[in-house]
Amino acid sequence: MSTTRSRVRNHVNATPGVHFNQIKRDLDLATGQVQYHLKRLVDDGELDVERVSGRAHYFDLEFDPWERRTLAYLRREMAREIIVRVHADGSVQPSRLADDLDIARSTVAWHVSNLTAADVLVKSTERPMTLRLAHPDRTAELFETVSPSLPDRLVDRFLRTVDSLFEDAADN
Repeated sequence: MSTTRSRVRNHVNATPGVHFNQIKRDLDLATGQVQYHLKRLVDDGELDVERVSGRAHYFDLEFDPWERRTLAYLRREMAREIIVRVHADGSVQPSRLADDLDIARSTVAWHVSNLTAADVLVKSTERPMTLRLAHPDRTAELFETVSPSLPDRLVDRFLRTVDSLFEDAADN
């Protein structure tokens, strides 16, 4: 196996749920190199890939599909903040999340929709609606696996800024 492929595999194993662009940045490799080696590693059954909200995230084979989706969301700053807040509070209303995290309610709604579809969060049926973790113990175990990198946090913050500019323009 090539040295580059070993570096890619080792990096994915050390940072489960890392997305394609982060691998490229962390290992300082060209796009084509990363694409080639990830494809070979996935095709050879050495790694798994999970596509979550437009990003390909890579994993060691030890993670089941629910863990892969949850880890992918935990690698995203805003989704992680929502998950951590719901975990800390046990259950929370979406409007309170928006106020506490100082983000637009539409942004919370978008994340909640994705996290609910991924079986990370569960919405209550009573009114006012509250959110809770679908699997609190399993989710808590995954918190220690993920520690987002500075570039991940900066990209997420940039996307939040752009989202808020569009929301402000739509409101005016």
